[in-house]
Amino acid sequence: MKAFVHENGKLQVTQTDELQPKANEVVVRLKMAGLNRRDLYIPERRKGINEPLILGSDGAGVIEQVGQEVKNVAIGDEVIINPALRWYDNADAPPKGFEILGMPDHGTFAEKITIDFQQIEKKPAHLTWEEASVLALSGVTAFRALFTKGQVKAGDTVFIPGAGSGVATYLIQFAKNIGARVIVSSRSKEKLNKAQSLGADRGVLHEDDWNQELADEQIDLVIDSVGRATFQRSLDVLKKGGKIVVFGATTEDTVQLDLRAFFYGQYQLLGSTMGSRQELKAMLAHVEQYQMHPVVDSTFKLDDIQQAFHYLKENSQFGKIAIDVSK
Repeated sequence: MKAFVHENGKLQVTQTDELQPKANEVVVRLKMAGLNRRDLYIPERRKGINEPLILGSDGAGVIEQVGQEVKNVAIGDEVIINPALRWYDNADAPPKGFEILGMPDHGTFAEKITIDFQQIEKKPAHLTWEEASVLALSGVTAFRALFTKGQVKAGDTVFIPGAGSGVATYLIQFAKNIGARVIVSSRSKEKLNKAQSLGADRGVLHEDDWNQELADEQIDLVIDSVGRATFQRSLDVLKKGGKIVVFGATTEDTVQLDLRAFFYGQYQLLGSTMGSRQELKAMLAHVEQYQMHPVVDSTFKLDDIQQAFHYLKENSQFGKIAIDVSK
């Protein structure tokens, strides 16, 4: 089968052997896969490892084979892949043995994937293959950060720095669905306009003075994935006693924190990453209840996946990038 592989320090589309399913596994013929920022970092993390690895964490397709111990799914079912491996029940942190699909396990940038049947979920019927393929990783990350960790409720004001990311597009929609107010930031006026078209109530540019621009707002919750470039500025506009949830750091990981201002402000700082199968199921139910549609910026063929990587590195996208692995 055709696959996008990291091997001997190189990334390439090549032919690989199909894996036969074990008793507890299914084979899914993938229609589409989703590109995530995580995929950009894997070659650097695998320096010195020569064995081939199929990249990719997100995907959607049709079950083609089932093992003898597989339950509640059948050949022909339309499914999405759950990339949070071996994290079934909600918990304060991922359990021992948790990993993300696509390293060290083979991922979704291939025509087929063989995977434990507990790592698949029914595809929401109203979604296209492109939309379904980009849903799981970013969607469950946003859902856990907003609801499990952030405990957002109707009437709250949520501030989301970095309006164009895939997770941000889910955060905006989830928050608006339950009646929260949403403020976003971006370096791009175009992305601010797109975020507001998606439902955001207000936008500020990165170069703006946020304290001045948002002086009339009471921000209950900040969800930040940018890191050093926005962390302290986000904290400065958060109301006393408010929460800040961090699930990523696209700029530098290390931040400076004024501890005295932090404890006097009675702020709550919470870390989050991915989510459990229980949360994924709840997120899928939310998507179906509100007939939500993921924002797909663009779709690339598997043979053109290197272009998709370059496009994501440029941060030009608004929303998610899908990879057509069926051609």
